[in-house]
Amino acid sequence: MYTFSSARIIRSILIGVVLSGAAACRGPAPAASAAGGAEPRVVRVEPVRSGTLNRTITLSGALAAEEQAVLSTKVAGRIQTIVVDLGSSVRQGQEIARLDPTDFELRVSQAAAALQQARARLGLPPDGEHDHVTVAEAAIVRQAQAVLDEARLSLDRTRTFVERGISSRAELDAAEAAFKVAEGRLQDSIEEVHSRRAILAQRRSELELAQEQLSATMLRAPFDGRVRERTAAVGQYTSAGTPLVTLVRVHPLRLRLEVPEREAQSVQLGQEVQVTVEGEQAVYAGRVARISPAISEDNRTLLVEAEIPNERGLLRPGAFVRANIVIEAAAPALLVPASAIVSFAGVTKVFSIADGKAVERRVQPGRREGASVEIVQGLSAGDLIVIEPGSLVAGEAVRTGEGR
Repeated sequence: MYTFSSARIIRSILIGVVLSGAAACRGPAPAASAAGGAEPRVVRVEPVRSGTLNRTITLSGALAAEEQAVLSTKVAGRIQTIVVDLGSSVRQGQEIARLDPTDFELRVSQAAAALQQARARLGLPPDGEHDHVTVAEAAIVRQAQAVLDEARLSLDRTRTFVERGISSRAELDAAEAAFKVAEGRLQDSIEEVHSRRAILAQRRSELELAQEQLSATMLRAPFDGRVRERTAAVGQYTSAGTPLVTLVRVHPLRLRLEVPEREAQSVQLGQEVQVTVEGEQAVYAGRVARISPAISEDNRTLLVEAEIPNERGLLRPGAFVRANIVIEAAAPALLVPASAIVSFAGVTKVFSIADGKAVERRVQPGRREGASVEIVQGLSAGDLIVIEPGSLVAGEAVRTGEGR
């Protein structure tokens, strides 16, 4: 009789037959690796190479204009033209703005007429460059001198006539009085000439002042530069000294750096300074131009100024930069590819290979130049290191492939 227990036995036998058939279809199980583990990871290695690298001091700073000037006119007036605007480049002596010159031209004409009048009173031609005249050559002095000479002759004749009894004593007294009057007039004429010469000098100064004020109606650039700010408009009335334009010199630029006291002795005049602007790859070269004679007591740093050429105007005053002061050019260094360095949790390391396994080696990196990084401590020249280790961990089985 077929029972429930018999059915369970039959079902178990059928399942076993099915599983045996499936195993037969799959074939034999693969053999384990000879080492009993995973296949070694293929890595590329390169030797640590000896090279040269500039020894530098890396600092941060901001560029500043070598010169900056707030330009204004020396005289008051209404602005007639402004030929520059924000960002305009100007050359030394170039016109920037001009005031209405009408009033100043009239003052020049008035001063010129007063000068001609003063020259005429001294017997000089109205138009002339020199104002020199001797006292004896002045017309009023010559006239007074002639009157004095006549009075002297008259006095001498009268004395002779008195001695001979021809003339009376009263006539002699009159002649002596006339002679004294003539002497006084001569002295007056000399003083008048001095006064007229002083007036002539004053009129000449007034003309020059009027001409200077006329020329001051034109505002010119005192140096090559670019307009940083414009604060005036055409038609505006401006008083003397009112700012119109702010001009900055953009070549060269000045870079002020604060060198830590421990590095101060290494900085010398003329050393190269390599500058990179935040967000740019280009490197600009300059030189150390000025060094402070004293260490700052506030932050224990030495103030250093470098001049950075900027002929093309690519750098802007105020830009934040990183600067490397080259204190030793082409110094020996150990170099490795930047791709070989792994940094994690404040630890910098590379991987080498020993007995078929990855070995972690901590290093102290120095300066980076291009795709290479200086190793200050932790490696020797010729050591083989793994390139692009990726997720490689210490102790992982590896074997070498082709280097770069």
